[in-house]
Amino acid sequence: MSLSRLFCILALFFLVSCPLFAQQQTDEPKPGEGITAFLQRHGRPGKVYYQDFLRLNEKKLRGKRELLLGVRYIIPPLREEGTGTAQPAAAPRDRVYEPLFGPALADVKVTSDRLRGACFYIVSGHGGPDPGAIGRVGKVELHEDEYAYDVALRLARDLIQDGADVRIIIQDEKDGIRNDRYLSNSKRETCRGKKIPLNQKERLQQRCTAINELYQADKQKYKYCRAIFLHVDSRSKSKRIDVFFYHAPGSTQGKRLATNMRDVFREKYAKNQPGRGFSGTVEERGLYVLRNAAPPAILVELGNIQNAEDQRRFVLDSNRQALANWMLEGFARDYKASR
Repeated sequence: MSLSRLFCILALFFLVSCPLFAQQQTDEPKPGEGITAFLQRHGRPGKVYYQDFLRLNEKKLRGKRELLLGVRYIIPPLREEGTGTAQPAAAPRDRVYEPLFGPALADVKVTSDRLRGACFYIVSGHGGPDPGAIGRVGKVELHEDEYAYDVALRLARDLIQDGADVRIIIQDEKDGIRNDRYLSNSKRETCRGKKIPLNQKERLQQRCTAINELYQADKQKYKYCRAIFLHVDSRSKSKRIDVFFYHAPGSTQGKRLATNMRDVFREKYAKNQPGRGFSGTVEERGLYVLRNAAPPAILVELGNIQNAEDQRRFVLDSNRQALANWMLEGFARDYKASR
């Protein structure tokens, strides 16, 4: 063998076997896409990949870890065992890292397994260019999408703590769970990294498509998959309403879930506010998202954003947490009934 041929073989062996010379995979973020959504799009969810990304791209990130359009970012190499909310249901976890909850709450300790084997799609209404219903307290505007999103994040975190896997469909990379009375308004929300269209039908179809694509894989792994759409109603200022629930026409599973959740709310009000009563209802309604989401789904109206009494249900962070906690109990009751 000639010396030149031997050199070529050794050089080829060195390049193949040495990871330092492996070609790095890069990509540009889509409009409105944050780090979490960027990594999810490339099949790299969880804290480990998030930290890898920060380390690999530290010189390319804006001050608050924002991605810049037109910049190619290094995608962390795949590990043998990733972490995060997309793990198979068969793999019990002690902790889940979800940056969407905000820095202080991103690290979630799993404290129960009562929802293990369940998967949830959490969708807060409106978002992006559409704020939804707008209420007012003095000169302060209360936007439906901000309050629905905060409750959605709290519910998602509750579900994860009880062992469930969760898909957060509408996302804001900055907000996290907030304890402010008046939540700042923005148009940053995306549908899992994709810009939310203004056209109503396109907006609703986009979130249904996101759910249905995830569900195609999830239904093979999970015993129980459910979607929930969270909204805040807008009626006359004098009209006080309780939380009420919609399910799709003819959906037996959707009706059972809505009924179980309504029953939990009725019991909680009886315990925490004796004598007040609870008038929340369960109704069948052919709403677009309920008809077009593949997994059984419900839509929850959390109250009237125009009514001063109902506004207390939103502006107090303890009340937003109570809403999330009670919906968690409704899911837990329905999951148990499904077995």
